[in-house]
Amino acid sequence: MAALKALCRAENLFLKTLSGPRRTKLNAAYLQLSKTSGCYFSTSSQRSSQFYSDPTDATKDIPDGATILVGGFGLCGIPENLINSLLKSGVKGLTAVSNNAGVDNFGLGLLLQTKQIKRMISSYVGENAEFERQYLAGELEVELTPQGTLAERVRAGGAGIPAFYTATGYGTLIQEGGSPIKYNKDGSIAIASEKREVKEFNGRHYIMEKAITGDFALIKAWKADKAGNIVFRKTARNFNQPMCKAAKTTIVEVEEVVDVGTFAEEDIHIPSIYVHRVVQGAGYEKRIEKRTVRKSQEAKPKPKKDSDIVRERIIRRAALEFEDGMYANLGIGIPMLASNFIKPDITVHLQSENGILGLGPYPTEDAVDADLINAGKETVTVLPGAAYFSSDESFAMIRGGHVNLTMLGAMQVSKYGDLANWMIPLSVAMLLNGEPFVSDSGDCQRICGGEKGSQLGGKHKILDKCSLPLTGKHCVDRIITEKAVFDVDATKGLTLIEVWEGLTPEDIKACTGTDFEVSPNLTAMQQI
Repeated sequence: MAALKALCRAENLFLKTLSGPRRTKLNAAYLQLSKTSGCYFSTSSQRSSQFYSDPTDATKDIPDGATILVGGFGLCGIPENLINSLLKSGVKGLTAVSNNAGVDNFGLGLLLQTKQIKRMISSYVGENAEFERQYLAGELEVELTPQGTLAERVRAGGAGIPAFYTATGYGTLIQEGGSPIKYNKDGSIAIASEKREVKEFNGRHYIMEKAITGDFALIKAWKADKAGNIVFRKTARNFNQPMCKAAKTTIVEVEEVVDVGTFAEEDIHIPSIYVHRVVQGAGYEKRIEKRTVRKSQEAKPKPKKDSDIVRERIIRRAALEFEDGMYANLGIGIPMLASNFIKPDITVHLQSENGILGLGPYPTEDAVDADLINAGKETVTVLPGAAYFSSDESFAMIRGGHVNLTMLGAMQVSKYGDLANWMIPLSVAMLLNGEPFVSDSGDCQRICGGEKGSQLGGKHKILDKCSLPLTGKHCVDRIITEKAVFDVDATKGLTLIEVWEGLTPEDIKACTGTDFEVSPNLTAMQQI
């Protein structure tokens, strides 16, 4: 081993004497050697951050087959210029680690269109039809990873921790293995995920997840000083911050380069030791995926359909779950809309897993900010006292039990609180929610969902056992539908505690796919 390490050092010194095409070719060869030998060969001739005026120059030594970590959440905080430079270079066979893959014609979606990406390691498909098409057609390998697990795998990689245990994913396809990474053209599975090792700690089961590292990280930051220290802006921090630390070569594009001393030392988000190359971007489109603004008070409300009335009934009941001083994480859709009905005499701190604590309402048109979005990729505002942070920090809050309430939508819930809101096999690529973090989300969890089950052909959503792949086991403790409210016990099952006015327990039994007890204190379903 000592001889191998000496050889590594000698080869590194040799590579630093080269430049141009010879260095690029040797970089690819030594990248493969690094992977097979476990010894890192670097072609970087700079110990401190190096500055570039052209992103093409900063990325030209990225070889075919490299693993790249790409920051961003949706389209917020993506390295636009660096992605475009890869598009021009034609590098192929890439493994891209990113929360998602942009949209069809922007962000990583551009590299998918040109078939330069071989494998995506992501938490969800998102609004990218080409991503979904390639995956289902067997043209693309996709390793789907829960969002919090993805963030922690990257964070661990940057900290030199080879693996860790998490409760997230226990009892699901994540733990059991067999989740499709690549399909054959006939729809059969060509590559399946591996089974995870399970251990028990303090009476709870955990699965082992391996760290993620990359050959290169492509990062978008707001500003860099001339020493290579960087800062991010608002929710553009997301996955960018942990990814800075987990690659052999970190390339950061920024909107502005400033003099040393412009940032106070305590305000630096990423110190220069993690930053190898800096590029000042020539321009940024900063495309907004879901431009959502506050409705004008003068705007006439649209007539409500029957489905709107049912939806609002669930929303208004769900809003009663909020308590003064609570920290709450809300899923997109009905849960997020419940925040509009928080009682005016209480304070609820809303957490968004892309990096906000203190989420506010939608902005007015003149206050829209591309660097300020929620987990649904909608433009938002924040309230006084709010804080921004990275994705790994966000899930540390959730998994560490610091969030009091998580409210999510569901496709199915079992009588014992198993949740399925993640995947529908093959017929639909994904996904109402790419993150089964609900099983780690703190002191209590709630689930909102109608019993009509329109997405599932009219079948029941509340069942003895979920027929869809599980998001989490025994992680739901209350179910709210348009007709009833149930408490959930992981051992005893369901108890009906509220029923909509005019309905009886017998009516609820007729439209529920499992049995339940009726509380002796059964009341009419409440509304805020």
